[in-house]
Amino acid sequence: MSEKKISFGKIFWPSFLAVFIMSVIGLLIFALILGGVIGRFGEFGPKPLAVKNNTVLHMTLDGQINEKSSVEIDASSLSLSDNIGLSDVLFGIELAKTDSKIKGIFLEIGDLSCGYATAREIRNALNDFETSGKFIVAYNAGEVITQKEYYIASAANEVYGFPSSMMQFVGLGSELTFYKNTLDKLEVEVQVVRGKNNDFKSAVEPFFREYMSDSSRLQMTRYVTSMWEDVREEIAKDRKVKPARLNEIADSLLIRRASDAISHHLLDGVKYRDEIISLINLKIGNEVDDKINFQDFQKYAKKKFYKNQAITKGSDPTIAVILAEGEVSKDGDGLTSNDICELLIEARKNPSIKTIVLRINSPGGSALASEEIWREVSITNKTKKVVVSMGDVAASGGYYIATPASYIFAEPSTITGSIGVFGMIPYTGKMLENKLGLTFDRVATNKFSVMSMNRKMTKDEFAIVQEEVDTIYGTFLNRVAAGRKMKLEKVNQIARGRVWTGKDAKEIGLVDELGGLKNAIAYAAKQAGIKEPKVLYYPLRKEDKWLDLFEQFEEENNASVKSPSIKLPVELLNYYNQLKALENKMGIQARLPFDISFK
Repeated sequence: MSEKKISFGKIFWPSFLAVFIMSVIGLLIFALILGGVIGRFGEFGPKPLAVKNNTVLHMTLDGQINEKSSVEIDASSLSLSDNIGLSDVLFGIELAKTDSKIKGIFLEIGDLSCGYATAREIRNALNDFETSGKFIVAYNAGEVITQKEYYIASAANEVYGFPSSMMQFVGLGSELTFYKNTLDKLEVEVQVVRGKNNDFKSAVEPFFREYMSDSSRLQMTRYVTSMWEDVREEIAKDRKVKPARLNEIADSLLIRRASDAISHHLLDGVKYRDEIISLINLKIGNEVDDKINFQDFQKYAKKKFYKNQAITKGSDPTIAVILAEGEVSKDGDGLTSNDICELLIEARKNPSIKTIVLRINSPGGSALASEEIWREVSITNKTKKVVVSMGDVAASGGYYIATPASYIFAEPSTITGSIGVFGMIPYTGKMLENKLGLTFDRVATNKFSVMSMNRKMTKDEFAIVQEEVDTIYGTFLNRVAAGRKMKLEKVNQIARGRVWTGKDAKEIGLVDELGGLKNAIAYAAKQAGIKEPKVLYYPLRKEDKWLDLFEQFEEENNASVKSPSIKLPVELLNYYNQLKALENKMGIQARLPFDISFK
């Protein structure tokens, strides 16, 4: 009996039609569900913020504080990751100072992640807020009150801790990790090429040393010592304690728990949270057990800042603030030359903008991308003065792009300088041969046709790479000399890859003035003759209606002052990512020599 053949068309077209119909039905179901959700939460888009009379801002500093705010969906936990930016924080505190409905700030600091320069800017803003006569009550209630968290909290009128919290007050220090012995065991060798005299460029040291060089130890010691001096002085001023006494407390480890800090005048007391709430009630004229009109600071700052930027954009802005944060690269995430150059051009061509503030928070990165941004800053500064404001770090490539500016601000603890260049070429041939049994052979038409990680560089090859690194370093020196109006010999003395604090950088001429973003904006306005500045931040704030919807969903389901993350269905998350994807469709390193993390 012969087999009956079925044509391709009889199989394909019914199958295709079935898949098509099911896809349409799926989309209709999703649209109906989404429509129902939208209907439930009201108008599609952000709701206006209504602040009640006699309100206390609940300011919770927790997590990462970057230069600009971000709201993203965390795919790993299917939750919203909502981080507030420094620009929003400073704007929110400044606005609250004159907002008649705001009576004070209840400051709670959690697991905060930021540099000391960022912490200082927040601290200064809180000090300025207190000049209005309004109160700030700071409450440290974590398992451990870290030194950085206390540093910010100490700016408040009153500072309290949880009765059983541990507390750190130990000074500053940093530990570096070295990989040489590990690489030796793996039979991997890193071939390091540093710019001429770049003995302070210690980023490469962990790969060929077992401990810090004298140069690295010198700059690290000076950096932490200078920073600790500033931290001590500022805490001492607000807590009315002598800086020398704070050093004695740290040296003797006199504070181990929150309760220890009371007798040393660093805390005003230890209290449970309900006692803090009762204290705030009395401050605003309520009864002890009354319900306080708390307003989430993050929402207040972000909503008000977004509204301000929307108005400013449509009313002839006069100052552009360009936020440049992350590692310097050509494209991708972080501080990319593609993005920053475009923003500089956009601000330069905007006829209403009279001056530009370039806010830099970067450890450096690609030498080529740094040169591209340098070029655009140079062009811009010839037509509209560019004032640089440095955040936690503006080193190596991060400093490179600042050199053409007309004026540079830095915080005392800003990591800056690191004028140097390096390259690293790993040699993996011995490891692959001895550990995995791999061998390599080559043919080539010319002497340098095959430069591979599976063989060590020859003397000639090393010399060529060294020459390229030295050329880039020489360009870097010339950029600094021209921008800072220094002799090349002077620049060479303070360069060599050395890291400086902002305070020391001012003394040697790499920085013009100590101050934060607000100081830089005020200076730029004065120099441009602007009496009433209208400040527009770049990249421009864009309304993401999908995320606004998810935020509203979170608000409806979490009525507390600080809401937990909202868990999103996997399918909804996939649809969101697809929608975002649709929207997105329309070498040698100049880098900070080490990573520093202080608590």
